[in-house]
Amino acid sequence: MTVSRRDVEAAARRIAPFVRRTPVVVLEGDRGGLPRDVVLKLEGMQHSGSFKVRGAFNALLSSAVPAAGVIAASGGNHGAAVARAASALGTRAEVFVPATAPAAKQERIRRYGATVTAVGATYAEALAASVERGDRTGALRVHAYDQPEVVAGQGTVAVELAQQCPDLDTVLVAVGGGGLVAGCAAWYTDSLAVVGVEPEAAPTLHAARAAGEPVDVEVGGIAADALGARRLGTIAHEVTSRYLAGSVLVPDDAIRQAQRVLWEELRVLAEPGGATALAALLCGAYVPGPGSRVGVLVCGANLDPASWTVLPETGV
Repeated sequence: MTVSRRDVEAAARRIAPFVRRTPVVVLEGDRGGLPRDVVLKLEGMQHSGSFKVRGAFNALLSSAVPAAGVIAASGGNHGAAVARAASALGTRAEVFVPATAPAAKQERIRRYGATVTAVGATYAEALAASVERGDRTGALRVHAYDQPEVVAGQGTVAVELAQQCPDLDTVLVAVGGGGLVAGCAAWYTDSLAVVGVEPEAAPTLHAARAAGEPVDVEVGGIAADALGARRLGTIAHEVTSRYLAGSVLVPDDAIRQAQRVLWEELRVLAEPGGATALAALLCGAYVPGPGSRVGVLVCGANLDPASWTVLPETGV
């Protein structure tokens, strides 16, 4: 099971009428404490608040959706994306989430019209419950990151970024289960350096690269609701083994710093998972080469602004 550049190209054509072409903005290094200027792709402005809707639309548009509709498991963002796509395409959706999923993300899924069922404390438990339910109802399962149609859809963000910024030589991508980084790597292949960025507390890609295959890891930290897959997807492992230029780990403190920089310099709100790729530049986990032109995917913005204070003197 793999995904090719041709699959990503086809997905881009398929989903074009249903997704936003999200903007890019330059964050100046002298303002953000970065080693140099970087280009940010603001995917938090996408429908449902993250890149995930790209994969959801591609999965639904690539399949014959049964009368039972679609079913998914999610820490929040994938569920909102599936619910949004199902609503737009006129089908029902059921989403299983762990009971620990943020209330704001659960409410967003409901607002798109999906049925939400909270099960267990982890994504893995929610996934197992969704599979059992799908087997009973016959609903179309849409996996959060380890399904070819989903991975190809996520890769369409790289198609856009390549059109908007053709002079980039490196793109930093946050990694959870690996659908986004696999889609981007499948698109760019060897034409550009794709670097995966993970929280230290959720090192699925790091562990898979060390072991030579996907393995289970302990998951925690502030970005676990978005990047808290217990194991890297098999598609992500296959694609990244061929095309990924490297991967780095970042601490939670650096992720918080990235959130603050995005807010203070651009007035862009990003959830922890959405800010993780930028954190690699801020903490020095990734150091660009001389003259390197770096792009960063700011991949999600699903947080409750009322519950998060950026700095002691400036609330959101």
